Amino acid sequence: MTAERWTPESWRGKPIQQVPDYPDPAALAEVERQLASFPPLVFAGEARRLTKSLARVAAGEAFVLHGGDCAESFAEHGANNIRDFFRVFLQMAVVLTFAAAVPVVKIGRIAGQFAKPRTAPTETRNGIALPSYRGDIINAIEFTAAARTPDPRRQIEAYRQSAATLNLLRAFAQGGYANLASVHQWMLGFVKDSPQSRRYTELADRISEALGFMRAIGLDLEDHPELRTTDIYTSHEALLLGFEQAMTRIDSTSGDWYCTSGHFLWVGDRTRTYDHAHVEYCRGIRNPLGLKCGPSSRPDDLLRLIDILNPDNEPGRLTLICRMGADKVADLLPPLIRAVQRERREVVWSCDPMHGNTITSGSGYKTRPFDRILSEVRSFFAIHAAEGSYAGGVHLEMTGQNVTECTGGARAISEEDLNDRYHTFCDPRLNAEQAIELAFLLAELLKKERLGKGLPLPAAAGL
Repeated sequence: MTAERWTPESWRGKPIQQVPDYPDPAALAEVERQLASFPPLVFAGEARRLTKSLARVAAGEAFVLHGGDCAESFAEHGANNIRDFFRVFLQMAVVLTFAAAVPVVKIGRIAGQFAKPRTAPTETRNGIALPSYRGDIINAIEFTAAARTPDPRRQIEAYRQSAATLNLLRAFAQGGYANLASVHQWMLGFVKDSPQSRRYTELADRISEALGFMRAIGLDLEDHPELRTTDIYTSHEALLLGFEQAMTRIDSTSGDWYCTSGHFLWVGDRTRTYDHAHVEYCRGIRNPLGLKCGPSSRPDDLLRLIDILNPDNEPGRLTLICRMGADKVADLLPPLIRAVQRERREVVWSCDPMHGNTITSGSGYKTRPFDRILSEVRSFFAIHAAEGSYAGGVHLEMTGQNVTECTGGARAISEEDLNDRYHTFCDPRLNAEQAIELAFLLAELLKKERLGKGLPLPAAAGL
């Protein structure tokens, strides 16, 4: 059967879920018209480069580190928060690269992750029902009728903040901040007192020794930009389709359509119905895509979605982001892997250990126990090893801030500690210390996988 002709607006003729009810359609149309005239936030060539890097992951030759805020907020936008996230991300990447001897593809949930799907369209407090908070690009978190009314002008602010964030990220990545010679300086102040600081300092010392050796034998490190710069890509859920359509442009070199709001977009677990609007929009853009696979994912449905989103079976085009929950992954993931392998589909397998492990604590806070997060990651690797496939990445909600939102970890954050620094606008995030602890676990799992395939490890991988 021939697929229907795709256009940037063809999604408008399909059923749609998770869409806000804007009270002024004319104001919404005017904002979308303005956005369509704005410069792109990212470029087609960058998205193509990311697809090539993800093809290496699909081949088992690299690993994806994908993480960032649950939902970015206008109020917390600032240079220090962006810098601190970037520092933690660099630390995690260097742990994985140096200790596990694999290239790491870095994708941030940043510079565009402003919209969130919700379980219900309304929220009720004390008998008063108001629209649910759907992220700062749509409405505000305060529980008032004015704040919760969807406001299209917020899309302009989201664009401006995304542009500013991208500008700073590019400066950090290419302007010297990511220089490996600065590996000791990436550690955040509050992490220096943590149980993870010793392990990271030892690894940083090994890197510094290696760089010193390279200089001693006559290598000019300034001639090797890969030691001084890095690539970081941006991503968000393709949820607010009017915004995404406005940012969709034809690439002059290829003639293909790209969404220029971010390098990597994903279809959420709540919007992945194969004949609905979100899948329709994403099938036509050439960006690398993600597809969230939750407990309700079935092999036949997954294969149908893969064929729609990656009809040419292009390596690196599609990443399956599995979010099953620690108690369900062993039963639900193997049938999906077997179906994909049987049909020889080229995908990247990534583990989202956050969304399936959310609970409400006794103190009333939504939280995620760190031991459940670790358990799902371990199971994900073990299942892929047993099925002969490659565990290619992780997808994390995390921050560089010193928050107390997920229980457990080396400092054993308790339910009673949650109200200390619980700052998230949406779901609980790993703090920097927990994120680095997870990176060391991932490094150990990757080393084990590498040894299982008989591949050599460098001396550094003994850390």
